[in-house]
Amino acid sequence: MLNFIYYPISAVLWFWHKVFSFVLDPASGVTWALAIMFLVFTIRILLVKPMANQLRSSRKMAEFQPKMAELQRKYKNDQQTLALEMRKLQKEMGFNPLASCLPMLVQIPIFIGLFHVLRSFNRTATGVGQLGMSIEETRNTPNYVFGVEEVQSFLDARLFGTPLSAYISMDPANYSAFSPVGVDPDFTRLNIILVVLPLMLASAVMMHFSARMSLDRQKKRQAAQPKKDPNDIKAQQMQMQMDMMQKLMLWVMPVMYLMGGFLWQTGLALYMFTNNLWTLVQQRLLFAQMDREEEEERQAKIAAKRTSAPKVGVRPQNNKKGKKKK
Repeated sequence: MLNFIYYPISAVLWFWHKVFSFVLDPASGVTWALAIMFLVFTIRILLVKPMANQLRSSRKMAEFQPKMAELQRKYKNDQQTLALEMRKLQKEMGFNPLASCLPMLVQIPIFIGLFHVLRSFNRTATGVGQLGMSIEETRNTPNYVFGVEEVQSFLDARLFGTPLSAYISMDPANYSAFSPVGVDPDFTRLNIILVVLPLMLASAVMMHFSARMSLDRQKKRQAAQPKKDPNDIKAQQMQMQMDMMQKLMLWVMPVMYLMGGFLWQTGLALYMFTNNLWTLVQQRLLFAQMDREEEEERQAKIAAKRTSAPKVGVRPQNNKKGKKKK
């Protein structure tokens, strides 16, 4: 049903595995791990511009909110006119609410697609959405763009002694598919925990600090703005909502990530680690760029005011006074 996601994800993973196979052992866990990491880089490079647009949209949102509140007060009894004026204001300011959601919306199906592709290398599990294949069937069934040899290479690969599609809550009965038929598993649940848990913890910490960086920057911007009217109830409600969202991103999201991590394969934990590392570094660089842009805009406005201001000692012209009556 979601083949339009699964095939592109597996194709990009296949491509990078082939690239690194020229210089590394194709069956090495490092080769497969690098393929997963460069899958992240491929996606995130394509999302650099949308991410920059998201940050610009967030800045415009801060300018848009007080004007939106003013329109709501002015047209509180005329919802139709309010809607028209809101759309007009959005167009004038170049503000698009969807711009801030695009990078996240794009990454969700990619995450789901990679989760499924990694799980599909080992199809011995039973239950909802599982095929319950035998070990021999699993090791001899292609996985989307991956052929049988590549499936076996992936299953036999180890990253620090752990298969890339093994996960903490996996039934030990399914471990056997990660070795040739008749060969006992060479890892335990402890091996999986020792690889997946540090990746999960590091990812959660990076998620927290990315959110903290964004929150600190927003507080700094708010402190530089004029104080809001303490009697403006709508503004207070909006601020409370924003504070709640910030706390959600700061603490709840990293905790939820850790709680769901026991279902994630080693490869998916590596994907999230790489993705969060990219986010942390990219956010710092983009924030610096946005700050430079804002400072340039501020200096341009100051220069424009100086240019339009009357010169010292020169009386401003009064065009109305010089006009003759007809």
